[in-house]
Amino acid sequence: MTNTPEKSWRHGECHCGEVAFAVNLPDHVVALSCNCSICAKTGFIHLIVEKPDFKIERGAESLTTYTFGSHEAKHMFCAKCGVKPFYVPRSHPDGWSVNLRALDADANLQLRFEEFDGANWEKNIDQIAGDKGQA
Repeated sequence: MTNTPEKSWRHGECHCGEVAFAVNLPDHVVALSCNCSICAKTGFIHLIVEKPDFKIERGAESLTTYTFGSHEAKHMFCAKCGVKPFYVPRSHPDGWSVNLRALDADANLQLRFEEFDGANWEKNIDQIAGDKGQA
């Protein structure tokens, strides 16, 4: 029998509030800081979740998608304010990466931060591939 931590739904949104989402997380989570070009320039801090633990609550029609490089990651932005609160990462195409910074202030998470050298993604993905990658 595995001991799975209890989860609860936390909420977040883009800057203007047009796009809102919920993510089902345990109290203790690993937040991943990546130094790839897009994460470094946007300040995105990853919380990787599986598809059933994520839902868009409002504003799906206001999202626009940007891809680059391999075009596998689907970077979704609010078309009104430009904030990227979540996206489908290349490393977890069947899940989501939620931006820790887009969660509501009352999320009450206990965080452990880890660094990922996403600037050298192909060379380093094996470090986190056991978890299907994290960037």
